[in-house]
Amino acid sequence: MTAPRDVFTAATLGPISLRNRIIKAATFEAATPEALVTDDLITYHRLPAAGGVGMTTVAYLAVSPGGRTEGKQIYWRTEAMPGLRRLTDAIHAEGAAISAQIGHAGPVANARTNRATALAPVRFFNPMSMRFAKHATRDDIDDIVAAHADAARMAIDAGFDAVEVHLGHNYFASSFLSPLINRRTDEFGGSLANRAKVARATVLAVRRAVEKAGTPIAVTAKLNMADGVRGGISTEESLQTAKWLEEDGGLDAIELTAGSSLVNPMYLFRGDAPVKEFAGAFTPPLRWGIRMTGKKFLREYPYHEAYLLRDARLFRAELSMPLILLGGITNRETMDLAMAEGFDFVAMGRALLAEPDLINRIHADGAQRSVRSVCTHCNQCMATIYSHTHCVVTGSPDRQVSSGV
Repeated sequence: MTAPRDVFTAATLGPISLRNRIIKAATFEAATPEALVTDDLITYHRLPAAGGVGMTTVAYLAVSPGGRTEGKQIYWRTEAMPGLRRLTDAIHAEGAAISAQIGHAGPVANARTNRATALAPVRFFNPMSMRFAKHATRDDIDDIVAAHADAARMAIDAGFDAVEVHLGHNYFASSFLSPLINRRTDEFGGSLANRAKVARATVLAVRRAVEKAGTPIAVTAKLNMADGVRGGISTEESLQTAKWLEEDGGLDAIELTAGSSLVNPMYLFRGDAPVKEFAGAFTPPLRWGIRMTGKKFLREYPYHEAYLLRDARLFRAELSMPLILLGGITNRETMDLAMAEGFDFVAMGRALLAEPDLINRIHADGAQRSVRSVCTHCNQCMATIYSHTHCVVTGSPDRQVSSGV
């Protein structure tokens, strides 16, 4: 019987090598007020890189201006390239790799702050922007797929080691996968095979762009296992989609996620539902609406370690490609469990926001397994993504961390 992997040993992800199997997951930084890289954004990613992660993931680098979830986010363009290169250089100097999450927000896009029409499988009302998303035409779909390929090429030029294609949380590709949102009757609606066309075409376009560029970077995807919404993406359909993605050969790994940014975001986060804090991040009348209906939008799910593992096991049992386990990974025991269950990497979010140097401390602790994250899963950090993302328990992510081990 093969011994489980050691999470702290070097690992290959497609054509690249990582110093360990721990990835900082993509989490909104709220550090780009002009939709360009800032020193604040570099610090946000440099700290966990210096703190020991194998790779950090930049979120969210939209493939077009209208693909942003809000107008301050970076989108791929010539003006952004010098800053992105400065960012990748800073992370490489700390010994870590860096991935760019690329995607189009689709119905989640804020048409008001983007000053661009949002797109969805069908006409769709987004209460956060108080705007309707437009029914995406075939030309719109082709343009978005092509924009992902362009983004991958620019990511290579900017020095990224990997790109993560966003196929989750009811963003553009994920909204097509959802039978609840996608009510189309053309070639992109109806059967799962039709609903999966956008996701598959997007991944293959990115893979072709990377191969044509000739510079070896990894291509991964973030895929919903389930939306946590009645009538949404189910684990059974998602598993079939994952099998098709594996057969297509466009990906080096899949990061398994869950939840809907439109309807049920807490299905991903688990723990406390910060309705009051979330409402406070907005101005009236949206603030009042969140206070009145927030418990329906921010449903509360109990937190426990490795809370997505039950569904993720179904994917591990059926797929041979590398998989990244996300959700409730805060200590060495849970990392070891993920390795024992056959996952290739683990991804961490809130725990690293609270303590960017957590990985170095866990590694230094060795066999004692005594280091525990201070993250309380209060999720009040969720409300800070509209101003300056930080942990409310430990403060803003601007502290010094120990050097890599």
